[in-house]
Amino acid sequence: MAMMNASLPDPMKEWVEAQAMTGLYSNAGDYVRDLIGSDQARSDKIPAMQRFDDDGLKSGAGGRSTDEPFAAAVARAET
Repeated sequence: MAMMNASLPDPMKEWVEAQAMTGLYSNAGDYVRDLIGSDQARSDKIPAMQRFDDDGLKSGAGGRSTDEPFAAAVARAET
């Protein structure tokens, strides 16, 4: 595993150390690795969500009426 050092302002350093002390992480490095992993996972989802959005826009207008009452739509979805 490669080593990396990072400088943090005091308030951020205190935050990282406090998170490590909660018992959820064995040390500050584990907390930082978890943050980076979460950020990577989130970043990986962005292009997929953009494709879904683009596909929806390309598909044109839907055929459902916007006049349908909300309660009726919920009832239909629950069946």
